[in-house]
Amino acid sequence: MDEIRRKLELIDRQLARRDFHDHIITTCPLVFAAVGLIAGILVQSVFDAPVAIWLILLGLSAAGGVIFFAARPSSAANRRVTAYLALGCFACLGSIRLMDYSRPEPDDIRNHVADERKLATIRGLIVTDPYVSRYPDWKFARFKPTDPSTSFYMKVCEVKAIHGWVQTAGTVRVQVGEPTSDLKAGDAIRAYCWLDRFEPPTNPGQFDTAAYLARRNIFVAAFVNSRDGIEVLRSLRAGRFTRLRAQLRKLTMQALVGDVPEQDASRGLLEALLLGERRRIDGDTYRAFRKTGLLHFISLSGMHMGILFGIIWLASKTAGFMKPARAVICATAIGLFLLIVPPRAPTVRAAIICWVFCASILAHRRANPVNTLSLAAIILLLVRPTQLFEAGWQLSFASVLGIILLTDRIGDFLDGVLTGRLWVGTGQRKTLWSHTLGKFGLYARRLFSVGFAAWLGSAGVLLYHFHTINPFASVWTVLVFPLVSAILVFGFLKMILSLLLPTLSAASGIAVTLLSDMLIHIVKFIAHFDIFQILIGRVSLVFIVLYYCIIIFIGFVYLRRWPLLKTSVSAVMLLGITVYLGAVKWQRTYRDELVLTCLDVGHGQAILIQLPPKTNVLFDAGSLYRSDIGTRIVAPFLDYAGISRIDALIISHNDTDHINGIPEIVAHCKVGSVYANHAFFDKTDTWGTAQFLTDCLGEQGLEIERLQHDLNLHSRATVKHLWPDGTINGSEKLSDNDRSLVSLIEFAGVKTLLCSDIEAFAQRELLRLNPDLEADIVVIPHHGSAKTLASDFLAHLDAGVLAGSCDRSQYERIMKGPASAARSSDRSRYFYTAGHGAVRVCVRANGTTQANTFKR
Repeated sequence: MDEIRRKLELIDRQLARRDFHDHIITTCPLVFAAVGLIAGILVQSVFDAPVAIWLILLGLSAAGGVIFFAARPSSAANRRVTAYLALGCFACLGSIRLMDYSRPEPDDIRNHVADERKLATIRGLIVTDPYVSRYPDWKFARFKPTDPSTSFYMKVCEVKAIHGWVQTAGTVRVQVGEPTSDLKAGDAIRAYCWLDRFEPPTNPGQFDTAAYLARRNIFVAAFVNSRDGIEVLRSLRAGRFTRLRAQLRKLTMQALVGDVPEQDASRGLLEALLLGERRRIDGDTYRAFRKTGLLHFISLSGMHMGILFGIIWLASKTAGFMKPARAVICATAIGLFLLIVPPRAPTVRAAIICWVFCASILAHRRANPVNTLSLAAIILLLVRPTQLFEAGWQLSFASVLGIILLTDRIGDFLDGVLTGRLWVGTGQRKTLWSHTLGKFGLYARRLFSVGFAAWLGSAGVLLYHFHTINPFASVWTVLVFPLVSAILVFGFLKMILSLLLPTLSAASGIAVTLLSDMLIHIVKFIAHFDIFQILIGRVSLVFIVLYYCIIIFIGFVYLRRWPLLKTSVSAVMLLGITVYLGAVKWQRTYRDELVLTCLDVGHGQAILIQLPPKTNVLFDAGSLYRSDIGTRIVAPFLDYAGISRIDALIISHNDTDHINGIPEIVAHCKVGSVYANHAFFDKTDTWGTAQFLTDCLGEQGLEIERLQHDLNLHSRATVKHLWPDGTINGSEKLSDNDRSLVSLIEFAGVKTLLCSDIEAFAQRELLRLNPDLEADIVVIPHHGSAKTLASDFLAHLDAGVLAGSCDRSQYERIMKGPASAARSSDRSRYFYTAGHGAVRVCVRANGTTQANTFKR
C-alpha cells in the first residue's frame, strides 16, 4: 500500500506540474494575494509612487476581476485572469498600506528635529519596561568610564517650544546615562533631554540601528544625562490586560527557571528555547549555535509551537475530548502562550498556522500548508509592512516555505537516486533506509530532508544578511533535534505541571536542566571545528535572487520530454553557484594590493591592514566611550569583508581605548599571534588593564608576545617598528602615550605610518632619530588632537592621505578651528572617522593609492 500511495502521489505531482496555475488557484489561492502584497511593498519602497496611481490601478484591477469572474466562473482561463488581477489588487493594497504606515502625522515628533541635535523638554508615557545595558558578555565592561545606561521607549504627547507646550505625537527611544530602578512602563514623565536623529552605520557590516527603528516608525532619540533629568508626573496603574500579561510572564518564568541559578548557562538557553527571551543567553553559547547553523532552534517558531500544540492535543485526547473541543482548547492555549512570549514574526506566524489548523478542524476542512503560510504573511504584512525587510521575517517564511515545498522532493531524491531500491522477501519494494535501519532510517531520512529543505530555503537569506553558509547545518539538525525536542517536551511539561503536580514538575526540571547542559556541550563541541562554517562575506542581492530562481527551476520546472536536459542545466547552475562563491572567497583571501581600513570606533582605534598576498594585521581594537566595539563594530566588519583569520594582532599600548575590544575579536575569529612592545610589559599597570587582557587571552589559549624586532609576516609588504627606540625605551620622562608603538608599513614604494597616541615629545624624538622620515599615508597621532601635536610633525611627513580616529566632540573642535599645527601640505587630504565614517585606503601594486570613506 505504501508503494502504491507513493506512486499515486508522484502522479498527482506530475499532473499538477502540467497545470501549475490551476493547481495553485484551486488549492492555495492566497498565494496570489501574498505575492501581490509583497510585490507592492517592494515596488513602493523603491519608486515611492503617489497614492493616486495605486488607487486608480486598484480600481481597475478590482473591476476587471469582478467582470472576468462573473462572466464565466467555471472557465479555467477566466480563473487565471481573475487570480492575476487579484494579485494586482493586493500589489496596490501593499503599496497603499506601506504609504499609510510610513506617513508621519503633522505633529509628529520627528518634525521637531532637524539634522542637528537640540535641547528639549518632552512629556509622555513610558511604553516599555526600562532595560539596563550592563553588557554581561563584554569582558572590559568593568573598566567602562561611565555607568551602564538605561533605555526605554516613550510615547510623546507634548514638547516644549519657544511659545510654550505644543501637542505632538510619535515614539522616541530614551537613553538615560545611568541605571534607573524606579521607572516602569505606564509612568507619565517629563524629560529634559537632547533630541537627535539616529545616525546610519559608519562602518561596513555594522548593524543599521537607524533603519531598524525607522521600520518601526521610530526616528528620534532622547538622551538624558542622568536620572535627575526625568520627573515622574504620575504613575498610572497598568490596565487589566497588561497586568494579566505581566503576571503570566512572571509565573511561567518562575515555573521554568526559578530553580536554576542565574549564572548557569542552561538558564539562558531554556529561556530562549521555551519563552523566546534571548537577552540572557551567554555569548559563547550564542556563537556556537550560530557557527553550527543551529540558531533557528533558539528562535521560538513553528517547531516549538508544534510541540506545545501536540502536548495539549494529546492531553485533551486523553481527557476524552472530541476533535472540535480539542481544537478550541489548543487554540486558546496558543493564544495564552502568545501573551507570554515576545511577539516576533516567527512566533506569530506559527500561532496563525495553529489557529488556521484548529479552524479547519471546526469547519471539517483540510488546511493547505502553503495557503496557511500565505495567510500568515498577509496578516503580518498588513499589520506592519516593513517587516518584509527584516532578516527575522525573511528567514522565518523562507525556511518554512522550503520545508513545505522541498521536503518530499528531497526525500524522493534520497530514495530514488542516492540509496536505490531493493527487492526483499515477499517482493515488496523497500528503500535501503528501511531495509537496513528500519523505522530509525526512515526517521533519519525524513528529518534530514526537513533540515536540508529548511537550509535550502534560508541559505540565501543567511548569506545576504550574515555572510556565511553552513552546508552541514542539516546534518547537525538530525543530530541535535531529538535532544531539542526532549528539552521542549520536558520544559513545557514543567511549566504546565508546576501548579498541578509540583513533584512531577520538579522531576521534569531536573531532566530539562541536564538535557540543556548536554545540548550546550554538544553544540560547542561541533562549533570548535571551524571547518563546518564557510565565511564568504558580502554578496550582491542579484546573486541571492538568482540562487532562489535556480532552486525554483530545479525543484519545480518539469521537462517531461527532456529529463536529461533539465539534469544538465541543473548541474551547470549548481556548478555556477559553487564557482562564484569560490571566486568571491578566493578574491577576499588573496590580493595584490594593500588595504588599510580605519574603523570608526569613536575615541579609540581599530585599524585593519590587509597585506598581500593574504596576511591580515589588526592594530588595536578599543574605544573609550563606545561599548563592546569588538562585537558591535570589528567582528561585523570582518564578516562583511569575508575575513575569518587575523594573522597578527598588534597592541600599541595598554590604554583601554586601544584594547577593550580585543577579547571579543579573539573569541569571534582565529588569531595567529598577539604582540605588544616592551612598554606594555615594563611600565606600571595602574588600572590593571594589561594584566586583565593577558588573563582574558590566556583563557583562550593565546599569549601576548614581546615585539623584539620587525615582524616577518610572509608578505611582500614590510612592517617596521620605529618607536619607542631601544635607547630611550625605559626613560622615566616618557608619558604613557609617548610609549605607544609607532609602525611603518611599506609596499610598492608607498609608506604608511601608524602613529598611535604619541604626543609632541615622542613626535620630535621620532623625527630626530629618523630625519629623512616621510610617509604617503599617516594615521594622525592621538586621535587627531591638535593640543598634543608638534607644530612641524605632519608638515615634515608630507603625507597625501591623513586619517584621524576620533569621536564627535573632537571632530567638531577640529572643524570649528583646526590649529595650524594640524595641517600638512596643500596636497594632503584629511579624513576623520567621526565625520566620514570608516576610512579605506588602497595601495595598488603599481604604487598608486585610492582613499574613500564609508559614510557618504
